[in-house]
Amino acid sequence: MKLKDLYKMAVEIGIENDLRSKKEINRILKEEKQTFNNFKDEEKEFYDKDRMFNPYADSRILYGDHDKEIKKVITGIDMEVGEILLAYQLNKELKDKIDLVIAHHPEGYALAQLHEVMKLQSDLLALYGVTISVAEQLMEKRISEVERGVMPANHNRAVDAARILGIPMMCIHTPADNCVTNYLTNLFKKEKPYKLKDALNILKKIPEFKKSAHLQVPPKIISGNENNKCGKIFVDMTGGTGGSEDIFEKFANSGVSTLVGMHIGEKHLEKAKKASLNIIIAGHISSDTLGLNLLFDEIEKEGKLDFVTLSGFERIRR
Repeated sequence: MKLKDLYKMAVEIGIENDLRSKKEINRILKEEKQTFNNFKDEEKEFYDKDRMFNPYADSRILYGDHDKEIKKVITGIDMEVGEILLAYQLNKELKDKIDLVIAHHPEGYALAQLHEVMKLQSDLLALYGVTISVAEQLMEKRISEVERGVMPANHNRAVDAARILGIPMMCIHTPADNCVTNYLTNLFKKEKPYKLKDALNILKKIPEFKKSAHLQVPPKIISGNENNKCGKIFVDMTGGTGGSEDIFEKFANSGVSTLVGMHIGEKHLEKAKKASLNIIIAGHISSDTLGLNLLFDEIEKEGKLDFVTLSGFERIRR
């Protein structure tokens, strides 16, 4: 398949797995088109036109011919200069050359826009009973923090390496995170774990988490104990990066008892414990790997890809 088709498929799969309604996503895209049309010509020069069809600003083609045929990809959770140099070296030795670098975590101008996708979190909080005005105000502060945090980053460092070495590069972040969030949300609804130990056992049966457990990074309860009842479960694995540390009391008030996430900071954990929430950490790299695998399963329905995997990722097909 062509690079542009792979990219558009990733976006479409992300939308299919988004917990928000199609109506809401279409509204967002329509607003972007209106924003662009209202710009003056000098403003249009700097506008990222992908925003008019892709609601995930952290997922982009970063370098390369959009019409290039893609057969073999090298994929990892973090694809930085070292991994790109490895891809270049492998291409000297492999008969079938690597056509594309796919990173999960954003690089380049997708990293610069990471804070934009965090608006998704407000909508997800509202779906679980948090008042939308409260969710938006709490997230506004956190979004500003993340924006300021990524501003001084050397965004294009890895992309420049890919450009110099002539290897196309893209990143797929929120679409993959949507896949794992939707998958686990539906799995917990189906299996209905009663206690935290039941939820933990469900996770440990999933190949990506099972492999991580063998590497001594298993899913783990970090707030509550294994005999606590799960109650209402919220899967917190999408929306760019960690949200507001002040949201946990609102979660508890909305009826959520258990959060299942990729990771959590110490300040966030302290606030979660004060709100008497159960917290299960499924694992960061293992959750990212599951999300990518679910996404690639859908993409490969249109044509098989040959994978070289590294940087924490392993291709596991279902």
